[in-house]
Amino acid sequence: MQTLTRIASAGSAATAIAFGPARIGFGLFLPQFRETFSISTGTAGLISSLSFATFFLALGCSYKLIARAGPRVPIVIGMIAATLGLAAVAAAPNTVVLAIGICLASASAGFSWTPFNNAAQRVLYERDRPGALSVISSGTAIGVLLAGLLALSLAFFGYGWRAVWAVFAAGAAGAAIANLMALSNTVEPAGDAPPRKWRELLTRSAIPLHLVAFSFGMTNGIYVTFAADRVTEQGGLAGLPSQASGAIVFAAYGAFGLLGLLTARIKSVIGLAWLLRALNIGAAMSIAIIAWAPTSWSGVIVSAGLQGIFVMMISAVLSLWSERLFPDLPSLSFTTALLITGAGNIAGPPVAGFVASAFGPVAMFLGTATLAFGTALFLKPGIIREKASNAASA
Repeated sequence: MQTLTRIASAGSAATAIAFGPARIGFGLFLPQFRETFSISTGTAGLISSLSFATFFLALGCSYKLIARAGPRVPIVIGMIAATLGLAAVAAAPNTVVLAIGICLASASAGFSWTPFNNAAQRVLYERDRPGALSVISSGTAIGVLLAGLLALSLAFFGYGWRAVWAVFAAGAAGAAIANLMALSNTVEPAGDAPPRKWRELLTRSAIPLHLVAFSFGMTNGIYVTFAADRVTEQGGLAGLPSQASGAIVFAAYGAFGLLGLLTARIKSVIGLAWLLRALNIGAAMSIAIIAWAPTSWSGVIVSAGLQGIFVMMISAVLSLWSERLFPDLPSLSFTTALLITGAGNIAGPPVAGFVASAFGPVAMFLGTATLAFGTALFLKPGIIREKASNAASA
């Protein structure tokens, strides 16, 4: 029980940092960064894309490190990267240092995502794993919520955004120490997967999984980069300074994201196909609302809430779905899905930045909503499989 508590608590702290300020901090504070560094929409899209690229690379490095050194090493490396990156942003004198800090911080999410699944599988009893992983995953929503509340506090206490990022960095350092102490260094390395194992993931039944992962990466990457900025640029919410209004987006995003803990239960009631369709329709509505009603309190909260539910539930679905498709390759199949998600993250923001510069933000958001809605239409119940067919291997 002591091991369970240690791993769950340390894991929750790590995911709160990695997927809270380290992952969404740039989009959350983009209005302040625009004012301080005179960042254009195109430059914002490029910085966001580069940060997602470091997340993508860190995912691959994490898989290799788990294989060769065990899960403790990539998790601690991720928290050190978060500490250095968040501190660099807090002290950034120019856009270049800002971008480097954002990229370092974003890498922490790639290093920290999959190792906890591996550690739980190999250290905890089977009966304890679901509860531990639920606590760990809840750290994401908590981290986003707390980051949003800290950003909102700027409007009421008068300190600058750099102080908040210094607090983020201190939290990351604490998470690094907690995980260094909590995770046993006696967990044996998993060993590299042979090339044929990677080829086994290329089946016809896995195509919907990979398309959902890429669509999710694109749409959410665009939302977390530009949604708060959209609210601010349109004058903000009534009763709040415009730059503080964007924080409401991420506070609601994190709060509603806690409903992601119900993913497995909802899936058992309505099935995987209908859950995926509902989530993508909700994502499309979320993005369309932020385009059409960025100054409405109810509109912003509904938009952010739908996006938070979408992100947390899709993240859980990718894990559940990949494990059901490839029960003999749970870690490898999940890593593949996350790499494809990362590719979507990289592609989305720069394309969106270009479209917004050329045609305006409304066109950009509506185009993104169309992608999410098109994904929902594609996901007909008949094409969703939860078991791979070897005959369909590519």
